[in-house]
Parts: sequence; structure tokens; C-alpha cells
Amino acid sequence: MGLRRVVRHSAWICWKDLLEFSRSKLRMVMLVLMPLFMMMMVGFIFPTGDSISQQPIALANQDLAVNGTSLGDSFVAQLEAVNEQTGMMDLSDAVGFDDIKSKIQDGEVMGGIIVPSTFTSDILAGRQGNITVLTDQSNPQMSATMQSVLTQVIEQMGFLMAEQNLNQTYGVSLEQAPAVLKPYNVELKGIVPGDPNYFEFVAPGIMAMVVMMSLMTGLPHAISYEKDMGTLDGMLAAPTSRWAIILGKVMAQSSTGLIQGFIILLLSVLLFGVSIQGSILLVLLLIILTVFSFVGLGILITSFADKEETATMVMMTLMFPMMFLSGVFFPIQQMPSFMQTLASFLPLTYAADALRKVMVLGAGTEAILTDVLVLAVFGSVLLAVAVPMFKKAMSR
Repeated sequence: MGLRRVVRHSAWICWKDLLEFSRSKLRMVMLVLMPLFMMMMVGFIFPTGDSISQQPIALANQDLAVNGTSLGDSFVAQLEAVNEQTGMMDLSDAVGFDDIKSKIQDGEVMGGIIVPSTFTSDILAGRQGNITVLTDQSNPQMSATMQSVLTQVIEQMGFLMAEQNLNQTYGVSLEQAPAVLKPYNVELKGIVPGDPNYFEFVAPGIMAMVVMMSLMTGLPHAISYEKDMGTLDGMLAAPTSRWAIILGKVMAQSSTGLIQGFIILLLSVLLFGVSIQGSILLVLLLIILTVFSFVGLGILITSFADKEETATMVMMTLMFPMMFLSGVFFPIQQMPSFMQTLASFLPLTYAADALRKVMVLGAGTEAILTDVLVLAVFGSVLLAVAVPMFKKAMSR
């Protein structure tokens, strides 16, 4: 059978599958809604920075005045003034540690601040005044964020107090005080313009993940479903090459994956403020390469899955580890070392990394060459293994 005829038959099979897909209005709607919901759900659920807002915090001021002076009262007044400007906390009164502990256990507050009884006496004696910050350890991520933010706020309050003391005691002007207390200044700057947000981190990963899901679910479903319905036998009995069947199915599912990838790209830019720092053309080429790298895996699953149920189970077993270990939702660098090693064997890791470098950092071809080579080799090897197995499976 000539190459032209194989391509023509493949186009017919592809068109048939796309028509079948388009006839389902719900599937067409979900083609757009699924990426939209994914971006909204992930982008708004996970934190966009080290910030807290209107968190219930219990405040226990146990400070004992010394000669009528209570620096604990001054600290509380200063903290309330800062909170009125920032809206970080919903402050409530507490008696002490046990009271705050009970409120955290009952879910009334997320944490607490304790000003100890020796606060004023320690400061007047030239010692540091200790402030205790209590957090809800059942929520480690929120606990770490609250500890970081509250520590920064309290340290800044102490810095302002030290500036005033220098001015009053030693005559150091308020303009000179920061240089005396903090002789070094750190300037934070990114390599591209703009402030980073979690949407910029997650959008490239979700784009690669959705393309992977489309191929890994679409191909096994398209072929296993036709096996179960008996329509695949009709195609095999027709004067159509097995190459045409494989190519047609791959073209149909690849088209769906590409469409969903482009939808996420548009939603990221138009609705979620993601700015693409690199080449749009390079992003599109990476999406196509991601499709290529997962095509073989979809065909391979179909080759040894005799029923749609089996194909779905195998697909889910492979897909979920890749979703959570490939740096789509969380930076790989935050994982334990053995998990980072495992992530280095997953193709989705390289697809998400390459897209992120181009979209967020504005990287060029040289910076993503390793990712591109891994995806190309992975896709080629899988296709070389999967296609013969698939042809053999259809012959049975």
C-alpha cells in the first residue's frame, strides 16, 4: 500500500474520531472548562506568596509593668496599629499558653502571640524581650507561613523601636539609624521584569500535564473502546493498513491534546495575567514535542490492555505519580533527594521544565536543549517499542 494511500486513510480515521468527539456537546464544553477549572482551582488554592490575611490570632499580654512602665502594652498597641494597616490578623484576647492551646485545638484561632511577664524588665535591663509565636501544627504549610510573616513583622517593630532609642539616647538621626543598625542592605531582583506569581509557575506545568492526560487517556480509550464495541474489527477487515489506523488514531488524539494545550496558553495570558517572556513559537514547538513524547506511551498502554477498564487502570497508575512528582504543582527542589532522583526519570518533568524556562524566564533554545533531547529520545524509543507491539496486538 502506497504512502499516499496510508496518509489518506489515516486522515479519514482521524476525521472520524474528531467528528465523534465533536458530536458530544458535553465533551466539547469540557475541552475548555477542564483547563479553566484546573487553572482556577490550583492557582487560587495554593498560596501566591508568604502572606496571610484576616487569620484569627489570639494575643496574650502577660507583661508586668516596672515602675509604672509597661513596654508590653506599647508592643500590643504597635501591633494593633500595624494590623489595622495590613489586615493580616483578626486579633482576640487570651490569658496564656494553655488558653491559646485550647483555642487552637478547638479551631477558634490559627495561632497565638504571647508577651511574657518579664518583657519590660528584660528590655530595661538591656536584654532582648522574648515574644512567643504559637501556630497550628496540623497545617504545616500555613504554620510555616505564619511563623515567617509574624517573625518579620515583630522584628521590624523591634527595628523601629531601636531606631527611636538610638535617636533619643545617642542623638543618632532617624535617617542615619538604619545604616547603624543594619549596615548591609539586600536588594532582591529577578532576571526578568515583573513580580512572580503562582500562576506563572503552575501554567507551564498544567499545560504539559493536560497534553499528557489527553494522550494517555484518549488513545487507550479510542482504541480499547472500539475493541469492546467491535468496530475495530471492521477497520482491520477493510482494505486499510494497520499503519493508517495507528496514524489516524494518533493524529486525532494529538489534535485534541494540542487544542487543550493552546487553550491553557490563552487562558493563562488572558485571564490569569501570565506573561510569556520567551518566544511564542518556541512554546508552541514544545507543546508539539510534548505530544510526540507521550504518543508512544498511549500506544504502549493500548497494546497490552485487552479492555478499556484495564487500559484506564494502567493509565491512572502511570499518570498520577507523574502529575505529583514532575514539578507541576510543587518545585522539585523542595522534594526529598530520592524523590528528585525519581522525578528525573519522568518525561513530564522535562516538558514542564522546558515550558517554564521559556515562558517564565525567557530562555532560548540552548537553555532547554537537554529537556528537548530527553523528550525526543523518550518519544522515539517508546514509539519504536509500542508500534510493533500494537500491530501484533491487532493481529490477535
